[in-house]
Amino acid sequence: MSLTGEYGPVAFMETALQGPVVVTGGAGLIGSALIWLLNRRGIDDIVVVDRLDESEKWKHLVPLRFSEYVDADDFLDLVTEHRNYFGEVGAVFHLGACSSTTERNADYLMRNNYEYTKALAHWAVDLGSRFVYASSAATYGSLEDGLSDTIDLRALRPLNMYAYSKHLFDLYAQRTGLAERIAGVKYFNVFGPNEDHKGDMRSIVFKAFHQIRETGAVRLFKSYRSEYPDGGQQRDFIYVKDAVEMTLHVATSGLNGIVNVGTGTPHTWLELVRPIFTALGVAERIEFIEMPEMLRDKYQYCTRATTERLRESGYTRPLTPLADAVTDYVSHYLLPGRELDPAVDYSTVSA
Repeated sequence: MSLTGEYGPVAFMETALQGPVVVTGGAGLIGSALIWLLNRRGIDDIVVVDRLDESEKWKHLVPLRFSEYVDADDFLDLVTEHRNYFGEVGAVFHLGACSSTTERNADYLMRNNYEYTKALAHWAVDLGSRFVYASSAATYGSLEDGLSDTIDLRALRPLNMYAYSKHLFDLYAQRTGLAERIAGVKYFNVFGPNEDHKGDMRSIVFKAFHQIRETGAVRLFKSYRSEYPDGGQQRDFIYVKDAVEMTLHVATSGLNGIVNVGTGTPHTWLELVRPIFTALGVAERIEFIEMPEMLRDKYQYCTRATTERLRESGYTRPLTPLADAVTDYVSHYLLPGRELDPAVDYSTVSA
């Protein structure tokens, strides 16, 4: 894809992970997992940017190693007024955003997800830093087939304001030529440690774990399409540990434009929740409930990321099988109440 505009193509910098690395949303699910992975790779010259507010996500930062923490609003002011405030930044991972699909304050979403990303992208590119930002699979709207990172962005129709705010920046990057110099990662259904602060946006694994602990059962929506049995609705679920491995590869491979981050294989809700019962050592009990009518016309019955661009760029790491990922999450994090800790290999720790 050839794009023209204010920015032209740029050769990838081999020094992307040298010098300070900036991670916005660094206390969140994907951001803290990315810092965990960088720490495990021996990198701790990291500037963490976030808004902690009254949440408990500060706990995710406690085991991690980083050189500086800056509030998200203060950070933008700092780099706007002092372009080289943090020196020769190697890479900027912009993972911070309002990720609530039910947020109704459109002005807030535009400022936080669109305008902030624009300002940060221009700063990073002008500085010569590698810029990788979180787009979202939600930008695909109601599509169930052809969720390709090569699709014409102008054909997409997001279904909520969160997705639209993300989509607008994707369009802006393409229109201005920024897309030739930066990477926008479209995350599919990410789950894993350090998501406890996300409220209604927490994964089904997190919610089901607590439902089973409290009631002995999991509640799933009934299916309203004959080709999908109850619990047979499918999603592209990806463990956060795999998602950040892919994100780091995108940064260090020089892959630009839109990149899907998913497994490429859809799994059913039943395949997702059954390993939770096994990990907890309790009998399987699944109840199917009515879906609210307001959701029925918008509900996607199958999503699957096409991952050819990622694989063709040289990503060859095997993915964590879904059952193994759920078991790891439940046994080593949810049950003992642990956060991601780069100093401990929880796969060798008894729950």
